[in-house]
Amino acid sequence: MPTASANYRTLLRTSGAAAFFLPAAVGRLGIAMTGIGIVWLVHARTGSYAAAGLVTGGFAVADAVAGPQIGRLVDRFGQTRVLPGALGAHAGAVALLLAGAVPDLVAGVLVGATLPQLGALSAARWSALLSGERGAALPTAFALEALANGMSYLAGPALVSVLGAAGRPGAGVLLAAALVVGGGLALAAQRRTTPPLTGRAERRHAGRALLRSAFLRQAALGLALGVFFGAMQVSVTAYAVGRGTPDAAAPLYFASNCTNLVGGWAYGAWRHSGSLRRHQAAAAACLTVASLPLTFLAAPLAVGATLALTGLAVPVLLILTSVLTESSVPRAVLTQAFTWGNSASAAGIAGAAAVAGRVVDTAGAHGGFGVAAGAAVVMTVLALGALRDSSTAVPKSSAPAETTESAAGCSPPHETPLS
Repeated sequence: MPTASANYRTLLRTSGAAAFFLPAAVGRLGIAMTGIGIVWLVHARTGSYAAAGLVTGGFAVADAVAGPQIGRLVDRFGQTRVLPGALGAHAGAVALLLAGAVPDLVAGVLVGATLPQLGALSAARWSALLSGERGAALPTAFALEALANGMSYLAGPALVSVLGAAGRPGAGVLLAAALVVGGGLALAAQRRTTPPLTGRAERRHAGRALLRSAFLRQAALGLALGVFFGAMQVSVTAYAVGRGTPDAAAPLYFASNCTNLVGGWAYGAWRHSGSLRRHQAAAAACLTVASLPLTFLAAPLAVGATLALTGLAVPVLLILTSVLTESSVPRAVLTQAFTWGNSASAAGIAGAAAVAGRVVDTAGAHGGFGVAAGAAVVMTVLALGALRDSSTAVPKSSAPAETTESAAGCSPPHETPLS
């Protein structure tokens, strides 16, 4: 088996891959900075965390609702036509927020509504690029995406917090916007790897795939993953504070985040054999087994070790959810499918944070961990149910009827081998 670095190096040496992956990675760093940047800016302006939370919540909801609509436009008109307009609107919304020209809540909603989900656009390009015999490398490509996302959410909030603590909260929001716009425009400029467009009739027919069980199951699994994340965020903090050691929350998060990166890196490097749906079911079951002890463990070392174990399974689920989403819908709605999955996760995080907070108030941190464990159980049930979808994967179109964006040298994506 080749080394992990060799696997990822080989993938990035695929013609055109690095040229779109790196700009998208830069842009997603800015995306990871945007929410926390708004918190710092609005709190500095108003002195109220409640106001900052309200604006950030408006931003998150708008992002979750508008993301799939931008994805729909991308599927219809192409990345190179839609991205510049979306990015221009995003830059204008950020300018309104920084200038205080409109109420902060309105500006926050506009920032979220115009934020393109660059990770979904990058994933769609991988699907188009790794077609034919190269399709077996798709799990490794999505593992690379997960690594880029994980690194962004490790480095981005920390960078914004440094700027905010130095008394320059506006600089964090401005830097985030510059990375999003710069990375997005560089991505849009890579015309050679843009996914080929499909005809109007095919798009109309393909939209039904978003209502089929194969896709809905993966979207529901993404929602459950979001619930898991949201409950964990609240519960780890509550555990540390409840023990009178609030500083312990940071190393606990760090343990989980580090193994998260390791798990994604290792799975992407592995030669994948057998059914990916079975891999997903096994990963969900492992996450359930690893999560249940958190409902009763009390010693910090034991809790930290258990959190580290959960971190190994989470990226595998994220990667496989992306791969199985890709195989469950036609190319004509692929970007929409990815963005709906992202929105489902965001909705799960937001909802779980509120629910877990109430549970923690009444049952303590162990109750909050119970919410996370319950989400893992739901993921296991959904993944086991997805085993029945193995014969319902939707084949990708072989010849686009209307193409306004060229993908020279790139065959249409094929159905990812699942067994």
